[in-house]
Amino acid sequence: MPEGHVIHRLAGGLEAAFGGQIVRVTSPQGRFAEAASLLDGRRFVAAEAYGKHLFVEIGEGALIHVHLGLIGKLRLGEPQPVLRPETLRLRIETANAVAELRGPQTCALITPGERDHVVAGLGPDPLRADADGERGWARVGRSERPIASLLLDQRVAAGVGNIFRCEALFRQRLHPMTPGRELNRRRWNRIWDDFVSLMAPAVVVGRIDTVRDEHTPEAMGRPPRVDAHGGEVYVYRRAGMPCLVCGQRVHAQTFEARNLYWCNRCQRSR
Repeated sequence: MPEGHVIHRLAGGLEAAFGGQIVRVTSPQGRFAEAASLLDGRRFVAAEAYGKHLFVEIGEGALIHVHLGLIGKLRLGEPQPVLRPETLRLRIETANAVAELRGPQTCALITPGERDHVVAGLGPDPLRADADGERGWARVGRSERPIASLLLDQRVAAGVGNIFRCEALFRQRLHPMTPGRELNRRRWNRIWDDFVSLMAPAVVVGRIDTVRDEHTPEAMGRPPRVDAHGGEVYVYRRAGMPCLVCGQRVHAQTFEARNLYWCNRCQRSR
């Protein structure tokens, strides 16, 4: 599932491509056809991301709510003939650009009030200027759940996914099974600051890099990481490989239906 930086990057791309323009809106697949007909020929107003949710405003007060889920894809590029229309839920286009949405978990026409209801159920988004990490701490500091579980709770930090979870815990040398209530406020602030500092560059470059300067391939004289997700990381999808800090093999296990990665030596504290 795409993490929050991907959704923010998509929102920026949509605004750059369509902002202020009259757009054609269709649903070749047919599942969004009625709503698309209401939006077709109206002006593209804005695109906004909150966590893993994307809100696209076309015409005053008309919002498309998109959540990509596990298999959804949103392609933004130059116009081309419609391919595989049976899978194309939503197509937004002008003479110069097209956005194509396939396989989303959610694609619905909603009102501003309904958007506010969705956002009200989410925690603070580290990528938003209006984010307040205090709201996340209010849940973490009183919970007996493991911090690895809490960090994927979108009511704690909206937009944080498995990569940022694993990497922030490593960077803070915190064992993933540490109960939330065992953290102090200072520890939480450091985790939150990591989310802010790591996610913002990922929006710009489109990849996740979490290693500090002393652990880059250039500094360590090692080959760059080769992985479909891109980016230089400490533990994510590095199971069985040596830790970049201590050399011990990175550990992995399935936890709450997700793969969890950590270093038993560097992340001892619980």
